[in-house]
Amino acid sequence: MACVTPARRVKGRSITTLDGIDPAARERWADAFCATGASQCGFCTPGIIVRLHGLAAKKPDASIADAERALQAHLCRCTGWRTILDAWEHREQPVTIDGRDLDAAARRAEIEGRIPQAVGPHVALGAGGFADDTAPADALVAVPTADGDWVVAESLGEARQAAGKVQGRRTTVDAEPPLELPDGDWAVTLRTSWVEPAYLETDASWCRPGGEPASPLANGGAFGAKVDSIAPGAARRLADEHDRAVRVVVSREDAVRSGAKRPPVAAGIRADGTGVIRVARTPGIVDAIHAVAPELEVEEVSVAGPPTSAAIRAAGWAEAAILRAAITGEATITGEATITGPDGSRATATVDDGTIKIRVSCGDPLDEVVLHSYCVGAAHMALSWVTSEGLAVDDAGAVHDLTIRSFGVLRAVDTPPIEIELDPGPGPPVNGSDTVFAAVAAAVWIHQGLPPVWPTGQTVRTN
Repeated sequence: MACVTPARRVKGRSITTLDGIDPAARERWADAFCATGASQCGFCTPGIIVRLHGLAAKKPDASIADAERALQAHLCRCTGWRTILDAWEHREQPVTIDGRDLDAAARRAEIEGRIPQAVGPHVALGAGGFADDTAPADALVAVPTADGDWVVAESLGEARQAAGKVQGRRTTVDAEPPLELPDGDWAVTLRTSWVEPAYLETDASWCRPGGEPASPLANGGAFGAKVDSIAPGAARRLADEHDRAVRVVVSREDAVRSGAKRPPVAAGIRADGTGVIRVARTPGIVDAIHAVAPELEVEEVSVAGPPTSAAIRAAGWAEAAILRAAITGEATITGEATITGPDGSRATATVDDGTIKIRVSCGDPLDEVVLHSYCVGAAHMALSWVTSEGLAVDDAGAVHDLTIRSFGVLRAVDTPPIEIELDPGPGPPVNGSDTVFAAVAAAVWIHQGLPPVWPTGQTVRTN
């Protein structure tokens, strides 16, 4: 794991990276990942391919369970693991993407990710195009300091040293919902904790003097969390100040401290569908909630903590739709949650014997592989959100969980089978994965008996 392995630990040893794998084998892996939707942004998959290639070489008869255990050293936020395991099963069954309309696939990816996104075998190999990859080699490097200023130096190492950067930490303190429930005679209540979007490609941008900064979104939308990134503005300002190209690099710790989070809520709903959602004050969040639940009263509350954003995946409206699903009599009997999103897509989800089953309709699929991949990823994110994800934030608003491992994102071994049924419908293609995200969260919550605080600490995996 290059990101956490000191160079001294591998002194005198031979290292094979993705580019060192036999080209024919590398191409087979890339085709398998593309054919199964096992890569979206492509940031994590080079390391995952190396891991799986090594496993296959050491243990040719390795099982799915072996692959799940091997992946414990990795994190993929986009795909929900199951598509990666599909690619693993194709390792000795060459697949082809001949005849597939990759332009249509890219259009579907853009609809789901809400930014232009490349689709193809090259993406799984890390060649989708990331902001930091395009910076000029002679650019100065800027990193943020703990007090919100910037340090600029000739190299990343020098900048981090000057800024006094230290590795992030994981606290032993539990994540706690920061908001109290509104008063009322509620049929169902819900309090959510701070959660981190946990995108892997952290914010980066660069700019020449007088130029336009590179977008930090690159080939991944970060689930909306980079919409208000500090990186582009800093790159433009610092390039003008230093009269040189400046590359801005935000570390994982910086992104946790200053990056946008999902607004936590404390809500109560009555059997007739009326109720109150108390939510951390966030521009646009009232409109997002009222887009699906105009009958709910929204109370915005100022709360100490990291910044929040209504641009994050289904923020506000998902919580409102989940609450409404929880009071539907049929849903509580059958465990099946059906949600219609603001875009008009419709998703039904249930948890059945340890398997998450989903049916989604969102217009013309354009490319079923990409749509399936995004829906599986959304299901994983929803399950993780309800059951295990949370950040420890103290009363002063400081985040104490700063490492990627501390966010509670479910690993491959923790993720149950996910079955997707695509129901092509009339009309133009619309986003379906955000609605799947809300429907799965509702179904998991109902399945667990509607515990009033997330994360619940429960699991649905039985196999």
